[in-house]
Amino acid sequence: MRSHGGVGWRRWLVLLGVLFVLGAPVRGHGKDKDQCPDSQASVIPSFDVDALTGQKHFTLNTCMTTPYGPPWADILLKPANFLQCRGASIALCYYSGPESSVTPCKLEPGGAIANCTCYEIPPGAPYFVDINAILNLDVYLETVETCGSDGSNCRPRGPHVAPVCDSINKSKLIPGADLISTFSLFLSRDIPIGQTMCENTNHVPYAGCMTAPCTRTGDRDPTTHLPLAQCACPTFDGPYQVGQDVDQQQCVLGGGFVWSAAFAPGGTFPPPPPTPPACFPDAPGPSGCPLLSPKPPDIPAPPSNVSCEKVCDEYKKSNHGGVEVGFTCDATLCTATTADADLVQNACSGLGKSPISEIIKLETEVGFSCAASQICGCEPRKKTNEAIFRLNERQRARGISPQCDLNGTLCGTERRPRD
Repeated sequence: MRSHGGVGWRRWLVLLGVLFVLGAPVRGHGKDKDQCPDSQASVIPSFDVDALTGQKHFTLNTCMTTPYGPPWADILLKPANFLQCRGASIALCYYSGPESSVTPCKLEPGGAIANCTCYEIPPGAPYFVDINAILNLDVYLETVETCGSDGSNCRPRGPHVAPVCDSINKSKLIPGADLISTFSLFLSRDIPIGQTMCENTNHVPYAGCMTAPCTRTGDRDPTTHLPLAQCACPTFDGPYQVGQDVDQQQCVLGGGFVWSAAFAPGGTFPPPPPTPPACFPDAPGPSGCPLLSPKPPDIPAPPSNVSCEKVCDEYKKSNHGGVEVGFTCDATLCTATTADADLVQNACSGLGKSPISEIIKLETEVGFSCAASQICGCEPRKKTNEAIFRLNERQRARGISPQCDLNGTLCGTERRPRD
């Protein structure tokens, strides 16, 4: 797989290469070691980050977020560390590693950075962020303040949406990045999630890609049909788990290639689906919540702690070009297959720029996917209904049964020619 060029990618390679030279202290601006939560140790920055980001403010998180390593070690101490988000497109590096794969991870000179090819997951699908692996210090501190140091006060377990979600959705986590690398279940039906423990006695680094900056390449994987991105993932030397079932001899790839990995001292990575909720709204496969059913569906009552006024207001605020993408995303996302990422991209693009916290809260509470508008009786505008109708037709042309055919909701209306 060729290495993709471009000013943005090279800028981040230089930036992260300087930041993560093993054993070298780094210096920047903004926060200092006394502002790391819970008396966490930190490394003092050593250079002006603004000079490498076009004078856009960014402070690297150098807090020792766990006893096992800094943010770029990607440590999960407990399942609550995984924060649930939804909105923007993200990069999925979970399967990256071997040279022979479509998503290899190759060490750059010096070994502090791995150049990893990763899948781009379309907007709208839920994604997850390890609270211990947030590379932006300001966003990390804000997220810990809202969610608690372990993340338990935020979704999917707590009542709040993590601030890191909003930062990623609005492209503010790392200036200049096209995408941010996080975790997603989007491909779990096509590429099973496994686990192999690598003790790392040979001190071979692994790539810690969680919240790393990524650049779109313009390439596409011919199997999954997903776009590919190139991510600058800092490396770490320690024990790790590979998210696939491989032979122990494959823990060390050789040839300068490394796994995109993480370490969960408790043993399981990724963590099992939490309870509550018993399922993840809008996620594919067995971990995802079902659609409303039958046809016409049984509509549950909104939970007492959810405001339907806020839910409908969030749908209205998702207006992009006259189309409320909250509705079009719901109509398409939960029935599309992996091969239909282009439809999902079209239906959900721009969702991350709008607030959807009350929508997520409602669907999590009731345990149904793509169902908030139906439960609260939110009505799309005429242009939105026409967009829904067209998307449903495109799904049927691909052999997909849209929600309209399954439960009689989100059917849209056909555009009528003017007299």
